[in-house]
Amino acid sequence: MLDILKLSQWRGGCERPGDKPGALLGNLGGQNLSWNLLRSFCIIAEERSITGAAKRLHMSLPSVSLELQKLEDQLDCKLVFRDPRHFALTLRGEQIYQECSEMSRCVDRIGILSLDGSDDEFGELKLSMVTRLQSTLVDEALRLYHQRYPSVRWHIDIKTSLDIVRQISMDKAGIGICLLTKKMPTLRCRHLFREDFGIFCGAEHPLFGVQEVNVRRLQQEPFIAFDCTNDGSGFEPMIFLREGLGLGRRVSGWSRELNEVRRMLISGLGIGLLPVLTAHDDVAQGRLWPLRLFDEPLGADVYLISSNLSSLTPPEQKFADLIDELLGLYPEMT
Repeated sequence: MLDILKLSQWRGGCERPGDKPGALLGNLGGQNLSWNLLRSFCIIAEERSITGAAKRLHMSLPSVSLELQKLEDQLDCKLVFRDPRHFALTLRGEQIYQECSEMSRCVDRIGILSLDGSDDEFGELKLSMVTRLQSTLVDEALRLYHQRYPSVRWHIDIKTSLDIVRQISMDKAGIGICLLTKKMPTLRCRHLFREDFGIFCGAEHPLFGVQEVNVRRLQQEPFIAFDCTNDGSGFEPMIFLREGLGLGRRVSGWSRELNEVRRMLISGLGIGLLPVLTAHDDVAQGRLWPLRLFDEPLGADVYLISSNLSSLTPPEQKFADLIDELLGLYPEMT
């Protein structure tokens, strides 16, 4: 609650001959005016009686009358006409009440804002993430996190799953969202959802439009690789999927950018693996064709990972908690 309000911060003053219309409070020589007097007058005006105001303020009748008299003396103007049968605000009293009422609403809003803890958290949240990840879960987590902690600055770094795991393992810090074939014992791994993959070719490729294709035929085709699949570590899920099918015996192109892999596929350089959601629009518009081998789509699991050798920073922990909250409410969200 505001205790003291400088009169110089108010607009206008009590009307006198020559005053501009709407002027309210005059210059009282720079003296301070207690907000309590203004608040009491505001309640007197709302209750339209000293008795009602006294009950609402939990004060005695003489005390409320004295506060009204003090305010009138300081402002040097009559605010209320009253006798045993009548109660009415003067013109100046009505104008000052309007100002007091607005001030009261402002004070109430200040109280509400002081209870809002959304700005208490600050700092930077760095999140490493695989390229072109399409996820309602991640999008909703970002949206809600910013609503709750608007002072936290975000830094999203795009890396391969292998680079994310290496960085967090070496730094023993940070969080990342990546694809894994299984949980890793050296990391905290929170399973988020499963991402479906498919084998695709472009409109210029001989297999475009072919409904039935076998693995042997695909094994003979030039392969467009996401650069991590040339790492040779067998770690990346795309390596696992590619090697499990025996694809990529002849690599005709590769890139660290998934969008460039997509570009080469559309251009007819070979076949390759893409996330199904990434390829969806291109398939619908006839730029890519899905080469189906099984009834069930290929896939890999997406995890939120962090080092189990160190604690998360407060912003990181709140993000991890928010992910848990969303998955608890919407287990099927992906």
